[in-house]
Amino acid sequence: MSVFTARNTETLLDIAADVIRLLKSANETVGVAESLTAGGVMAALTSVPGASAAFRGGVVSYATPLKQTLLNVDADLIAREGVIHAEVASQMAEGARKTTTYDDAAPTTWGIGTTGVAGPDKQDGKAAGTVYIGVASPSGSKAFGPFNFPGTRERVREATVMEALARLREELMSAAKG
Repeated sequence: MSVFTARNTETLLDIAADVIRLLKSANETVGVAESLTAGGVMAALTSVPGASAAFRGGVVSYATPLKQTLLNVDADLIAREGVIHAEVASQMAEGARKTTTYDDAAPTTWGIGTTGVAGPDKQDGKAAGTVYIGVASPSGSKAFGPFNFPGTRERVREATVMEALARLREELMSAAKG
């Protein structure tokens, strides 16, 4: 199980601003596919002045069929594993890149996918607080998790947004180092 890092001194806006700055400095873009966070990642990114230079848009695929139809998440995978799964998060991130690409000459560079259980009840046999985050780039995608974020429904969603942007920031920093 992945362990998330408690970030007490850094705000969500700090992390989102770093992400936008890194994307802009690399002349790259990001698209988002969210489930349990229901637009929270997109709201955080667009709260940064100048975000339109790097943020393309996204999809809130709260309903499972939308993950399949809008993001091309494999239906057999969902039938076998449910939507709270690492590969679903990765496929959502890939789907975010594809869905937000409007110019084949300049495809969306990065994608983020969030899937999990905000609570209060279990879903697909997974406990509230179970979360996976996907990050996709032109070189492939990866999933982080399962995270087990404690607390209320709102706290799980807030922690997921912060962790998703922190993971993207780490990937951007790693890519910039080459």
